[in-house]
Amino acid sequence: MDLIKTKEQIAIMAEGGRRLGAVLNVLRKEVRPGITTLELDRIARLRIEAGGDKPAFLHYRPAGAAKAYPYTLCSSVNDVVVHGQPSHHVLREGDVISLDLGLRHEGLYLDAAITVPVGPVSSLGKDVRALLDATEDALYAGIAAAKPGKRLGDIGYAIERVARNAGLSVAEGLTGHGIGESLHEEPSVFNFGERGTGMVLKEGMVLAIEPMFTLGGGEIVQLRDESYGTEDRSWAAHFEHTIAITAKGPKILTAA
Repeated sequence: MDLIKTKEQIAIMAEGGRRLGAVLNVLRKEVRPGITTLELDRIARLRIEAGGDKPAFLHYRPAGAAKAYPYTLCSSVNDVVVHGQPSHHVLREGDVISLDLGLRHEGLYLDAAITVPVGPVSSLGKDVRALLDATEDALYAGIAAAKPGKRLGDIGYAIERVARNAGLSVAEGLTGHGIGESLHEEPSVFNFGERGTGMVLKEGMVLAIEPMFTLGGGEIVQLRDESYGTEDRSWAAHFEHTIAITAKGPKILTAA
């Protein structure tokens, strides 16, 4: 799998990313008390397929998984960090939900995630609001570090620094990744690191950068539905963009 994408591939991914960002914006507006995560999944699938694209997660089976993923959306509530499966679970005011979504456009994959409050943001505790703000800030700090000539460790360092300054933990064992012809490609993009270490970043690389922070410890456990939650049941947040590294710096592909 070539780590360097052509300009033509990146142009296709930019269009796919625009479409993905638009679907996530729709989902953001649909999140409210009383809706189920299964209904959000239905909306996501209909929106993606209406655009002529294919859900990236539906029937996807990552290495080590017992079975293929049966949904379009990963919907992770409160202390679930990632890969929460949609269900008849009803969202309540004061919850937070991470919406992780991917699609395939003209054969190329895009991946993005947001964490949003259920109900008004004022229904969240001050600590949870700070968690969401810091995790999103870390996403953009990591993106800003993704420049030609920099290294993977610079991205991880930038993300981890935001967590430490906010008194938060990085969820352990969960990373971003390369993306393009496959949903998950090399390299792994860690949410911690040392400046000046790791793979050299080059023009044409496309990465999914996705910080995942928790209010408590960083230890995670795999749950019965193969999702990952915090071991101490502390709440978590997750934000993600797919970006291309260009001569002028990072370009966000999944902005609506």
